[in-house]
Amino acid sequence: MTVEENLYLGSELPRARAHRARNLERMYALFPRLGERRKQLAGTLSGGEQQMVAISRALMSEPKLLMLDEPSLGLSPKLTEQTLAAVREIAKRVTVMIVEQKVMEGLEISDRGYVIEHGQLVKEGAASQLISDPSIREAYLGL
Repeated sequence: MTVEENLYLGSELPRARAHRARNLERMYALFPRLGERRKQLAGTLSGGEQQMVAISRALMSEPKLLMLDEPSLGLSPKLTEQTLAAVREIAKRVTVMIVEQKVMEGLEISDRGYVIEHGQLVKEGAASQLISDPSIREAYLGL
């Protein structure tokens, strides 16, 4: 399937079908590279581009909550930066819940943070507080 066909799959819910064209253009504005590759087979894209397709396909359904599991996994530093910048933009319109191993990057785009260790919640609070907490900085941020 092409990039565009993949995105269309995300808009199969009745509430999303009516806005398919508008949402498709929003995704291409959010991730311009996808617009350039709209007719390309999605399976031939780089890992970062495939991540963009996955995020965009989810957004095509007009969710109220977008859950992302390690959106930067396996991405180059440049693509990580672009992807997390897009997540910041998305969070202006949709509630985003993100799980991210790159703690600092995750906290920088978050309002709140939760530190889970061995399945137990060990710390929670405003992301800005967690970033400045000396124990968090030492244990999880390596600072």
